[in-house]
Amino acid sequence: MPEWRRSGRLIGSLLLAAGSSSTLAAADPGLENGLIQALHLKKGSTARVGTSGKAIQAYIREGYIGKHPDQRFDYTDYYLLKKPASFMGHELVLIEEEYITQYIGCCVSPGAGVTLKVQGSTQKLQAFAIAQRCTLTDPVDIRQALSEVAIQARLPKDHDASLSCRERDAERDESDQ
Repeated sequence: MPEWRRSGRLIGSLLLAAGSSSTLAAADPGLENGLIQALHLKKGSTARVGTSGKAIQAYIREGYIGKHPDQRFDYTDYYLLKKPASFMGHELVLIEEEYITQYIGCCVSPGAGVTLKVQGSTQKLQAFAIAQRCTLTDPVDIRQALSEVAIQARLPKDHDASLSCRERDAERDESDQ
């Protein structure tokens, strides 16, 4: 086989592999659904249906995030995605989990959050935030937010949004009603 044909096939195979790996999380609805469940609100309370720790462990097992957070700041673990994953039609960039291991002062608010590279409309995110009493911040400067918690990451300037589904988000909405 001529060398140029082998090279063309190799490049084609590499492009196909790269394309399929970027859609892997979208093709595994269980991974994304586990994270969505962790953000769902239990009826009549400020607690969440799913467990953010279990959802994060699934992302760790599949190699989307490291075994340890990129940073723990105050009560929150921050996990930057190592490879593309989708969340409600957007690209997942960061997963946050807030919980207490040791009291360091006021005010832990258990729950989780995600930061997304927005792709298209945020209507679905807005509806989810309202229904689950979360806080959607759109747009958000993720580079600034990461630097505030001492994470150095080279991320392109994109249209990013942050969805926070913590106890304080549900309580704030309760008091607004």
